[in-house]
Amino acid sequence: MHLGTSVAERSIAVLLVLVFSLAPLSGCLDSGPEEQDPEPEHWLPEVENRSEMFYRSDDVFSRVSWNGSFGIGDALSIYVPVPEIDLSDGGAGATGDAEVHLGLWLPVIEGCDWGSGDIPEECKVPVLAEIGPYYDDGDVDALTPADRLGRFLIENFVPHGYGVAQVSVFGTGESNHCMDLMGHDEQAGIKAAVDWLGSQTWSNGRVGAIGKSYDGSTPWNAAAAESEHLATIVPMSGLIGVHDLMWRNGSMEFRGAIMHNGVYGSFGLDGDSGDIENACEGYLEGYYAGPAAYMTGDNLAWTGSDYWEERHFLTRALDVYQGSIYIIHGMQDWNVDPHMAFPVHQMSIDAGFDVKGLYGQWGHDYPDRESGHSGLSSGRGAEAYPYTLRWDWADDLLEWFDFYLRDVGPQPRLIAEIQDNMGGWRVESTYPPEDVKWMMVGMDECQVVLGGSTVSSGSQTTIECPSFEGETRIVGTPTFHVEAQIGLLSTSGHLFVEMVRTSDEMHLGHAVMDLRFHAGGKEGQTLTPGSTVLAKMEFFGMDVVVPAGDGITLLITQTGEDYVPSPVSTQAVTISLDSSSVLGLSSVNRTCSDLFLPPMQEPYPFCQSE
Repeated sequence: MHLGTSVAERSIAVLLVLVFSLAPLSGCLDSGPEEQDPEPEHWLPEVENRSEMFYRSDDVFSRVSWNGSFGIGDALSIYVPVPEIDLSDGGAGATGDAEVHLGLWLPVIEGCDWGSGDIPEECKVPVLAEIGPYYDDGDVDALTPADRLGRFLIENFVPHGYGVAQVSVFGTGESNHCMDLMGHDEQAGIKAAVDWLGSQTWSNGRVGAIGKSYDGSTPWNAAAAESEHLATIVPMSGLIGVHDLMWRNGSMEFRGAIMHNGVYGSFGLDGDSGDIENACEGYLEGYYAGPAAYMTGDNLAWTGSDYWEERHFLTRALDVYQGSIYIIHGMQDWNVDPHMAFPVHQMSIDAGFDVKGLYGQWGHDYPDRESGHSGLSSGRGAEAYPYTLRWDWADDLLEWFDFYLRDVGPQPRLIAEIQDNMGGWRVESTYPPEDVKWMMVGMDECQVVLGGSTVSSGSQTTIECPSFEGETRIVGTPTFHVEAQIGLLSTSGHLFVEMVRTSDEMHLGHAVMDLRFHAGGKEGQTLTPGSTVLAKMEFFGMDVVVPAGDGITLLITQTGEDYVPSPVSTQAVTISLDSSSVLGLSSVNRTCSDLFLPPMQEPYPFCQSE
């Protein structure tokens, strides 16, 4: 059976799905004799109409609602040369034999011989690539399907006519050269792998890059590499840049100073025979780039270093990439905060891309991982569980890949599926929503219930704002513009603001800033001791519901979460608690009629009375 024959089989499966799984939709379909039968491509109902669908939930990941017809071939071990790495790059460039390694699974299709030099078009398949550093790192090698994502991709999509590749970045797994932590060398290796996967005789020329965390950053890095074969990316909790991860408004996460050589040091200079290959410019520069950036709060451009600029790939990706984008991110992700998704979602739309987003109240996890979702704490996703579980996301991906990698089916809806902190899912055309309205609350309207205007390492200022008359939904990235004076012996200061629900202090969101970055953006400025600035703080992405009669309270400290002040920003800060300091709340009006229920869930309890 050739690959193209699967369409007929899909038709049968579709009819069964329409008859049995989608019965609730029968009233929406005109069965008049003049109308054609539903096309096989329309097998998946819109997300608002999936509540009656059922999925397997007996494994660590979800399954597509109907199985493909092809077998899964044995893993192939492939080494891809990267001639772009030369002497100037050090490492394997010195010997001219830089290469990346990948494991590859292809479908078993009757009549299709992958070793043949003449493969008919109907046999050619697209490839899904997970690219990252974790193969052979206490998990599995690249030739073993990994539980984190590999099995999900291989078992769900290879039977539907997709190849799947597990690719090791430089300096990891069986790839040689240097662990470059998302630098240009790593980008060259990623591009080489994508180009190889897209140019084989058995390939239809299209590759999709998908992954989570570090593996969710490589799709953006691949997009910046300008491969003609990269047709779609699915970054899940992925980085748009390394500096973007470790610094927020000039404030550094504690891991920033050691990220390259501390966190990923085992991939590099670890005392074995491969150390000579890891002695590359990027790896060695990482030894001072992190600590120096921590001390200065800067990107080190003034030293002549391009270390951090080289590792920011969103801007270039939006300039040169030609494919589609499906962003998946947890609203409670502490590891890769959701500012990697907002305003990136709208920025990508503005740049002309087809964009979809899936944003649930989970942490650094997948949409279907019950073990992670069920362990979330109050204010950090617990209230939204079990509605966080999206057993239908494999179907969503199949629809997405079919369209963008195979030209099969209608175009998926380019929407943002967003979940609020109480569990309710809804569809927005973009995120933050287009109809946001702003409520501006001056601190003179609020009451200081603890502490005062001085914020130090050992103090907390608690400000309680008036309660809301009706239910209030705060969305996107609210702001807190606070007038702040640094110490007479200081050149900066540091503030951390947590927004909580007044009634029970349940966490709603947080914001952080090094005052050298008071104007926002990535460019800080030297402050004169004792100077006063208007710190334009912006909260991380949030979608929270505050009940009628309840309100919000601000807890202001010097530091919180995993953000730590630079040594020059540790002195006390004096803040104004009058009308010069304003809390901006971005809100929308939504009701239970705007919510949809995901598959395999009971009705929302908070909607039962409506």
